[in-house]
Amino acid sequence: MRGVVARLTRTHEATEPKPWKMGDSSSEYIDEMLKAIVGIEIQIERLEGKAKLSQNREARDRLNAAEKLINKGSTELGEAMLKKA
Repeated sequence: MRGVVARLTRTHEATEPKPWKMGDSSSEYIDEMLKAIVGIEIQIERLEGKAKLSQNREARDRLNAAEKLINKGSTELGEAMLKKA
């Protein structure tokens, strides 16, 4: 569990100006917190998804959102939104 929490911490703290590390807290504190975590493993057998591209919005709103995504570099998603009626 310690390794999983350490990886999650590194991933989610990476974008912070001063990323927190498990070593920033006492080992006693970390040990106590780890005792409170229940880890489970789930085998994924199937993924099912739907595209929600603001098609329920007015064309003006959808096109504006698509344009902003394209300008931010999410061109594939933005272009998909432009194709939706």
